[in-house]
Order: sequence, then C-alpha cells, then structure tokens
Amino acid sequence: MAMQVGSSGGEEAEVMIDINTTPLIDVMLVLLIMFIITIPIQTHAVKMNMPVPNQNQPPPKPPVIVRIDVDFDGTIGWNGEIIADRATLESRLAQVAAEPDQAEVHLRPNKLVTYKVVAMILASAQRLGVTKIGIVGNEQFL
Repeated sequence: MAMQVGSSGGEEAEVMIDINTTPLIDVMLVLLIMFIITIPIQTHAVKMNMPVPNQNQPPPKPPVIVRIDVDFDGTIGWNGEIIADRATLESRLAQVAAEPDQAEVHLRPNKLVTYKVVAMILASAQRLGVTKIGIVGNEQFL
C-alpha cells in the first residue's frame, strides 16, 4: 500500500480555489466584541442642573417697531408721518440708535421706487449705528 503524491499518468490535479474564511471570521468576531464593549460608554447621559424658571416673572414686552415707508416718488414716511428731508430722517435714526434697547426698524419700499432712495436710507441707518433693521413687504416683488 503506497501513497500517491503526484499526479498519476497525464491527469492534471484540480487546483483548490476556495478562500480560507477562518481569519475573516476571527476579525469580524473581534470587531463585534469591540462594538459591544464601546456602545454602553457612548450612551451615558450628562446630568445638568438647569435653573428653575420663575413663575412670578412678568411676560416680556413686545418690541417697539418703527415703520419707514418709501413711496414710489421717493417720499419717506416715519410711522405714517411724512418726513420732509434727509436731516430729519437721520436725526430720528440717531434717536433710535441711541436707545439702549433699539427699536426694530421695518423698511417698506414701494415696488416702483428707485434703489437710490432705499440705499440712502440703509446707508444712513448703518452709519448712525442702527442694528435692528430689515426690509419688509417682499411679497410685492414676486
């Protein structure tokens, strides 16, 4: 009884093409164990001592709103009152800027007004220090 080591005759031996999956399974098990160990660490909550709200606190007062309307011919209105010149506008904007809690300035230009007038108002407000200013009425430009 002898063992054959090589191929007998002219027959070719089949090559083994299977991949060895044992190391792959070992690596996957190690990764799974690492994930199982690290997940409880990530789910810890941080306890914070937040202040208790005061029930006797008065409700906040609504903000003061200044409405500047610009008509199609460049006429400027301050809360419905027509302003005659730029100096009057700048003095009123300076009063708004001097307040510790500035009023909100809502600029509402007409659809047909030139951009020069609107840019002049915005530049004056910025130069004088008005920080709460916005353009409203954008739905007319659609």
